[in-house]
Amino acid sequence: MKLIVGLGNPEEKYKLNRHNIGFILLERLAGEFGLSFRKSPKASGLVAMGDGFVLLKPLTYMNRSGNAVSKALSFFKLDPKNLVVVHDDVDLKFGEIKSKVGQSPAGHHGVEDIIEKLGTKEFQRVRVGVGRPTHREEVESYVLSDFTNEELKHLEEISLSKFLFNLRLT
Repeated sequence: MKLIVGLGNPEEKYKLNRHNIGFILLERLAGEFGLSFRKSPKASGLVAMGDGFVLLKPLTYMNRSGNAVSKALSFFKLDPKNLVVVHDDVDLKFGEIKSKVGQSPAGHHGVEDIIEKLGTKEFQRVRVGVGRPTHREEVESYVLSDFTNEELKHLEEISLSKFLFNLRLT
């Protein structure tokens, strides 16, 4: 079984932020499989159970994602090698998806926290490009800003399920 975690922030005001692309894509993935999320205190988040995989949207804030991921891995009795983390990446063009195992966090604080709490970086990361602001010092405000209507329409074209199945993760 795989634990597929979408990173984001749980409050409604963050719902359409670039930083919440992990949540957004997991919602769409759940919809593609006819799954619905339910609160699971034992997994520290919202969980949707699929055939051979569990989707998790942590109820912790992005920069404390490691607590929820660690708790969920323990609850489902899974090794970090069965973990897939879906998150935003400002170093990729908008809509571009890349995946690697054992990659450094590259400045992503949510991923940093997961690595710190698990004591390993040997898990699958699915990086989804959200574009980049003009100036480096604008990154924080950029990722916490909402997608434009045009970007939201383009997000509808991204099929996380096809990508995951191509990687033979689920």
